[in-house]
Order: sequence, then structure tokens, then C-alpha cells
Amino acid sequence: MAPESSSASREFTVGPLRQSDAPRCAELERILFPGDDPWPARAFVSELRQPHVRVYAARDGEVLIGYAAIGLLGSAAEPESEIHTIGVDPAHQGRGVGRALLAALLADAEAHGGPLFLEVRTDNDRAIELYERVGFERVGLRKRYYRPSGADAYTMRRPAPAEEEKQ
Repeated sequence: MAPESSSASREFTVGPLRQSDAPRCAELERILFPGDDPWPARAFVSELRQPHVRVYAARDGEVLIGYAAIGLLGSAAEPESEIHTIGVDPAHQGRGVGRALLAALLADAEAHGGPLFLEVRTDNDRAIELYERVGFERVGLRKRYYRPSGADAYTMRRPAPAEEEKQ
């Protein structure tokens, strides 16, 4: 079961995303990523249909306030994972919603094994700080990664738990 979290003023839960949530996710994408080709509803539906992808929703009551997806990739001998997306309604940011969604993704990645990767805009300081706090390191720069804005992205990597123990 995914983690449940609360803030001082209101509680929210994290659980599986439903296909019926796809339009709300697309709405949040347009708000959060207006210049960077936000995902349409059909992209979320497609993610839900992939057997190697886990997709989560954060809800305040019945209202979807955030979403996150992770791909569990590689072979049993060489597993790895990648975070596909995390988004939180701006009206609910700063309440721990992003941290709770990330915790669900980290639990999946750790159960799957291997390192975990993601891309993040180089100007998204809040996200970069959150990722670094949970063990991600910048390992590369992708120039003009986001379209159509042309914004750069860092590639970040979180080592597998076994790798962390060796260091």
C-alpha cells in the first residue's frame, strides 16, 4: 500500500491512479507545464495500460491533487527504474504531496532493484532539492530536452540500495 500523509490543516491519501483521473491529470499538466508539451489524457491512459509502469494519485477527499508514474525496466539480472512524471496541483504544493508521491515511487524502485533515473528541468530548484534530499545525484545535462520551450534538464540517478551500502 502506498503511504498516507497529512498536513496540519488537511489530510490526503496516495493510492492507484484510475483511468477516470486522466482528464484531471491532463488539466494539471497544462497548468504545471504550459510551455513544455504537457501530457494529454491519453498519455496517462497509456501509462496505466503498461504492465511495467506504476501510476499513483494523491487525493484530498475525492479531488485529485497530484499524480506520479514510474517505469520498472531492465531484466531481473540488471533492473533499473525511471520516474516518468510527478505533478502536484499548485494550490496543494508545500503540503508534502510531492514527497508522499515520491515515497511511493521509491518503494516501487527499491522493490524492483537497480538504480533509479529521472530528468528534471534545471530551473526547478524545489524538485531538485527534493530529489537530492532522497539520494539522487546529477549525472548529466540534456540540452534543450523539454519541447517546445527548449529548457535544459538534468539527468539524475539514485543508486540501488546495494550500491549505497558499498559506498
